Amino acid sequence: MCLAVPARVVELLDDDRATVNLGGVKTTISLALVEDVAIDDYVIVHVGYAINKLDPAEAERTLALLAEAGMTQSGDAVAGAPAA
Repeated sequence: MCLAVPARVVELLDDDRATVNLGGVKTTISLALVEDVAIDDYVIVHVGYAINKLDPAEAERTLALLAEAGMTQSGDAVAGAPAA
């Protein structure tokens, strides 16, 4: 099973890359598939790529549902999420 998770962009880097925060774990991802991403935007991350921008309210609801399902350690961290 593959899981795409919401992550908040905390830094924009060169070469269509960004640093995102996944519940305190920062990782570098590619923005090559998504346009007009800014700091503090939420993106859906799958295998190291942002695949879509996400409304902040929807991101929070998704993270809360993942926490409720026991798939996270807290409301904003996917258990076992890889670090950069």
